[in-house]
Amino acid sequence: MSLQTHSRGRLLLALGAIGASAVVLSGCAGGGNGGGSGDNGGNAASGLIVGTTDKITSIDPAGSYDNGSFAVMNQIYPFLLNSKYGTADVTPDIAESAEFTAPHDYTVKLKSGLKFANGDDLTSSDVKFSFERVIKINDPNGPASLLGNLDSIDTPDDTTVVFHLKNPNDQTWPQVLSSPAGPIVDEQVFSADKVTSDDDIVKGKAFAGQYVISSYKVNELVNYEPNKDYQGELGAAENSSVTVKYYADASNLKLAIGNGDIDVAFRSLSATDVEDLGKNSKVQVVKGPGGEIRYIVFNMATMPFGTKTDDADPAKALAVRQAMADLIDREKLASDVYKDTYTPLYSYVADGMTGANTALKSLYGDGNGGPSLDKAKQALSDAGVSTPVTLNLQYNGDHYGPSSGDEYAAIKTQLENGGLFKVNLAQTEWVQYSKDRTSDVYPMYQLGWFPDFSDADNYLSPFFSKDNFLANHYDNADVQSLISKEQTETDATKRADEIGQIQDLVAKDLSTLPYLQGTQVAVVGKDVQGTTLDASFKFRYAPLHK
Repeated sequence: MSLQTHSRGRLLLALGAIGASAVVLSGCAGGGNGGGSGDNGGNAASGLIVGTTDKITSIDPAGSYDNGSFAVMNQIYPFLLNSKYGTADVTPDIAESAEFTAPHDYTVKLKSGLKFANGDDLTSSDVKFSFERVIKINDPNGPASLLGNLDSIDTPDDTTVVFHLKNPNDQTWPQVLSSPAGPIVDEQVFSADKVTSDDDIVKGKAFAGQYVISSYKVNELVNYEPNKDYQGELGAAENSSVTVKYYADASNLKLAIGNGDIDVAFRSLSATDVEDLGKNSKVQVVKGPGGEIRYIVFNMATMPFGTKTDDADPAKALAVRQAMADLIDREKLASDVYKDTYTPLYSYVADGMTGANTALKSLYGDGNGGPSLDKAKQALSDAGVSTPVTLNLQYNGDHYGPSSGDEYAAIKTQLENGGLFKVNLAQTEWVQYSKDRTSDVYPMYQLGWFPDFSDADNYLSPFFSKDNFLANHYDNADVQSLISKEQTETDATKRADEIGQIQDLVAKDLSTLPYLQGTQVAVVGKDVQGTTLDASFKFRYAPLHK
């Protein structure tokens, strides 16, 4: 995700990694174990109040690719395919069927009689419009990179959509249809060639997901009500309403959940906050596997010795990246900053995904995962780089959690060890940050990634395709060719090998520097039921109830 990065990102309530991904809590008293969809015991469904420090960039699917925005989209828009609660597998949602009808053709049949909340018919024309506008608008903060394999779309009738793909047998395409590129929007409300404002979307009632938005004040308050006309496979919401409050910082969010002012808190509380709340008898902390990663992005044009700098030198630029990789101490970041709610990450694909390896571990540092000052010195010396090198490193303190400041203070200390680098840290709030990072403003900067779907490709193609969402000027034809191959490889063993080759190549280039992987964490009060920890990486309110 997004970017989170984006990322990204994307989580199913309640799941998420401490700080960067969604953290879910409830401060309500009562019974229940927080698992499964539960049952209301014959009582009428009640409303929920959710708190978050996350930020919305845009609720137009063409204009954002981050977890805060997608958390809204998951409630209000339908998808052709979606993942049911408790699974990462995608199955038809508003589609009746979906399958490859030829190697290059993926055919979707819609359910009949679909409508948006405003009364407009939802037909194949809206589906075609939804995907084509994402590509046409190609917003720097949008998900167009996920649609790189889409060639054209035909709609032979009102309920049939045929996606013509550039590469045959795309193994990721069903997942893409459930991703941030997949929400279906109303062509009577949305613009075909520019991002539609949040106010126009809400005013137009262009919703066909599980909820409609009844009132909206961006990054302050969003009120949701169940969509009585929802016709997808996820089922009706198990609550009467959801109110989401947006908090300025984690301290206020922690106070609100501690006082019982809100039922659920997610994104983002620090590791210390969650540890403290774990001692509260009214809540419980549940952990599960996570796919969220944290990393540094290098702008290949504007970083030291980058292609657009006055002293451009690719070899020296690479040496700077290599030396930084040699100095990062992942174990220290995981234990000291995040109290082991994160684990060290030594490659580009999250550990546990098919095809993941540890390409960075042997290449950099001491060769066993630890830092090495001597190796960093050697990398810079061999390239003729004079030290200290000034690094202007940007990070965000609200979107990726309150521990980001401690995290990047620690990274600064690690990078300045031995006097090879002088690090200038700067922080920007998320909405501005998401614009600046794609405009060559930051030579190097923090991002987090919340996977759009549970497949290794989602850690590769969005980052390393030619027109990737990082917009960091990274361009490696061999990597791009391998991405195309793995996306269409039907032999699982061969595909895993190709995914490994991509990681090996990118590890040598270092267009990004991954360093931590998050675990899923849910802190659940005894009144709130219906939370789940699974691998779908979607964040939805409908299963929750009291």
